[in-house]
Amino acid sequence: MSTDELGGEVFAIHLCPGHRQAMQKVAQARAVEGFGLEGDSHARSKSKRQMLLVELETLMVLDIPLSAVRDNITTRGIELMKLKGGQKLRLGETVHLEITQPCEPCSRMDEIRPGLKKALEGRRGILAKVIVGGVFCVGDPIEVVD
Repeated sequence: MSTDELGGEVFAIHLCPGHRQAMQKVAQARAVEGFGLEGDSHARSKSKRQMLLVELETLMVLDIPLSAVRDNITTRGIELMKLKGGQKLRLGETVHLEITQPCEPCSRMDEIRPGLKKALEGRRGILAKVIVGGVFCVGDPIEVVD
């Protein structure tokens, strides 16, 4: 599957209800400006880690189930790891995110499968903060806007 660094789509959305609890798959979510995803335990005011976006293509290559790496948004068709901190994405019609940094794999990845932490180096996904809130849905387009 070829990808395009300028755009893709929201393939899946997951919320974390609490520490180490199973991620919950949802069809839509509300992004709250300066906070993160409504109903997600990782949402924090002014945090640089409000949301984690991961490429479906990476999950498929490494045979990782959806949300196993604790991603909020699984994308398809956009090369997230080519994007830089400060760049902005639009999800759907209204939601805007600012990329803050790559997400470095932690030791918990080896709990999913031994060696996964190393396999995910440089491709665990990107962290972002919400700069314009709103509702977005599975299937919505993702575009690089800055």
